[in-house]
Amino acid sequence: MTQARGNGASGIDEVIHLLLQRGEPGRLVKEEADALRARTFGDSVHLRGIIEISNRCSKNCAYCGIRAGNSAVQRYTMAEDEIVAAARAAALGGCQTIVLQSGEPPAMGDAALERVIGRIDQECGVAITVSCGVRPEEVYAAWRAAGMRRYLLRFETSDPDLFTRLHPDATLTERLAALETLRGLGVQVGSGFLIGVPGEEVETLARNILLCRDLDLDMIGVGPFIAHGGTPLAGVPNRWADDPEMYFMVVAVLRLVQERAHIPATTAYDALFPRDGRERLLRCGANVFMPNVTPQPYRAAYQLYPGKPCTDEASGACLGCARLRIEALGLRIAEGAGDAVTGGHEWRS
Repeated sequence: MTQARGNGASGIDEVIHLLLQRGEPGRLVKEEADALRARTFGDSVHLRGIIEISNRCSKNCAYCGIRAGNSAVQRYTMAEDEIVAAARAAALGGCQTIVLQSGEPPAMGDAALERVIGRIDQECGVAITVSCGVRPEEVYAAWRAAGMRRYLLRFETSDPDLFTRLHPDATLTERLAALETLRGLGVQVGSGFLIGVPGEEVETLARNILLCRDLDLDMIGVGPFIAHGGTPLAGVPNRWADDPEMYFMVVAVLRLVQERAHIPATTAYDALFPRDGRERLLRCGANVFMPNVTPQPYRAAYQLYPGKPCTDEASGACLGCARLRIEALGLRIAEGAGDAVTGGHEWRS
């Protein structure tokens, strides 16, 4: 498998070969990824609680349910005190990382979010991750100074033409530049991509994986393409709908290629595989579980895709369920915030 960590044509050929393995060969690839995860991280899984602070968004991504053009969305923006209270509750429930996620840009305003970051940093004792799209360098720097350790910004696809079809009011170049800006500010950087966008081929997936390697990401989040009903791509099937094993092979190969990155078992897998989607990911290379700790009544309104699970639960129920699911696999909740261990980008306070 070592060729998958190389460069150039041999690298992409090996990645394509691994992605296409099925049956017994595919099982062996996933087992090797799981074994590599265990050697790197032991039997621990990091809990990172997501707070969806606002579903207002200025962008019109062609598949996302909270796109600006979807008039059926019941919009909300949480108050600063509500966000801090949710972060405090999640920290008491065992989350040592809080992810603040919203549409782009943050509807509460950059300065207000800076205040929230500072309060959570001072009051909750957790690592803070932000995911609010592309912002100016000075905004990222202010959030970093307030206490933001990490930032998530998925590039979604390495194919510029596919990116433009998915994101008519953004560019792939802009996203990649933002990731570089964040890295330069000393922020731990997370990114990733969709699996199965219309027009994607296995070579696209291989190039996505190799781009993650080349970016030397601290965290890599991937998930299946599922278009919301209120979007231009509503009803368009996932490219790999007839070969759903591809969703899991991507995670396994990511682990083999980027062995020290944190890889979450993302919620969207539970939408397609309600019984055991995220469990299967934790057995083929993933090492992070991200329970939704958004308080009611906001949870149901943050509908990025149809079938999103756990929208009717309380945040505490999601945390408890996450613990049970992890422990049922013979794994345990990790201690510590799970800072970066890739490429020399360990956190330094």
